Amino acid sequence: MSLTVTDLRVHYRTLRGDVQALDGVTFDIPDGEILGLAGESGCGKTTLGKSLIRLDGRMRHVGGTALLNGTELPISDDRAMNAFRFHQVSLVPQYSMSALNPTRRIGRMIRELLASRGVPADTAELHRRLGLVGLAPEVLDRYPIELSGGMKQRVVMVISTLLDPALLIADEITSALDVSTQQAVARALVGLRDRGLVDSMMFITHDLALTSHIADSIMVMYAGRLAEKAPSKVLTTEPRHPYTKLLLGSLPEVGVRHAERRLTGIEGSPPSLLRPPARHPTTAPDGGPAVPALTGCRFRDRCPLADAGCAEQPPSVEIAPRHHVACWKA
Repeated sequence: MSLTVTDLRVHYRTLRGDVQALDGVTFDIPDGEILGLAGESGCGKTTLGKSLIRLDGRMRHVGGTALLNGTELPISDDRAMNAFRFHQVSLVPQYSMSALNPTRRIGRMIRELLASRGVPADTAELHRRLGLVGLAPEVLDRYPIELSGGMKQRVVMVISTLLDPALLIADEITSALDVSTQQAVARALVGLRDRGLVDSMMFITHDLALTSHIADSIMVMYAGRLAEKAPSKVLTTEPRHPYTKLLLGSLPEVGVRHAERRLTGIEGSPPSLLRPPARHPTTAPDGGPAVPALTGCRFRDRCPLADAGCAEQPPSVEIAPRHHVACWKA
């Protein structure tokens, strides 16, 4: 088992209170698997990825664990995580095309980064890895401004995997690219896994169509919680959670005309994560009786199937092998 996350809870500190970005997320990624992580903006995808490598100053680890190859990641201790970053868990960040130092040639930048980790640069191996993602060795003598967007993205992918991490987190790495370049970057990403340069991978994206082509399984999140997780083909052809069905139903199909209906989005908005539906009624600050609070499924205000039973939070249940759903109607 490569990664096992159990009841992970992460909040953001704000002047108005804690934003409960992750609230009890549990899942695993087996060795050799690419997990696609999908959901609308604000559902907690990027927070989940970042929490497994580095919590920024606003983030607070409230509870839960993350085990990588049987070893617990000290995700609440920034200093202790230094021993794991890039060696065990690595990140291709969102907007990674802006992560390259514009004043350094690519080769010099990579040598400096390796030196900071106490690892000598192996030129022959670096050339080999550039070739794996379709880049020529001459790229090392160029400045970032001389590279296209797709080339920069692949350079960052090479840098992030030079130390052969057990887990690679790729956060929205295709969102700023054109369609043909997206396909090239996606193929390069899969190639890193197929050649054993990473053990497993988390691919964070809004693009369910692209995800279904490269991911072995897909996990859909909603308002900081897991909604559904299943093998890619199962989730895209036999979704069981109402949110997953509506998410897939809002995608257009190239070359298909809908003469009798128009594509529609999902009505309503996600709940505020400053005070989302709670697991249980909260206690008054003075220790008095419980304060009435919204409880239950976080999707129920937008769900066409919601009824009184949805006022109780649904557990995530394995309804079929490797198919988990958090919905009473599933």
